[in-house]
Amino acid sequence: MNKFLIIATTSMTMALASLVPATTAYASSDDDAYCGRTSGQWMSKSAARAKAAQMGFNVRRVKRENGCYEIYAISRNGARVEIYMNPVTGAVVRTKNKS
Repeated sequence: MNKFLIIATTSMTMALASLVPATTAYASSDDDAYCGRTSGQWMSKSAARAKAAQMGFNVRRVKRENGCYEIYAISRNGARVEIYMNPVTGAVVRTKNKS
């Protein structure tokens, strides 16, 4: 009976210990939460500005933030928006209305 208890306790401890590295790895990739993987050649800020302008936004500012391009702009209807753009693909991954 004691032998079974030791094996069960050891197995449970090892299972719990295996979760710690996975949690740590997830937390370290939190910076890329909006844009996903951004490895590769980043487009220039001016290219990101042009892409947002092509979508109809009046761009005020472009900055690099947490693995994304964060673009501050005015939409066609006059609302202030923040656009999060993947810096490699140029895909818009999130838009926040700031008005």
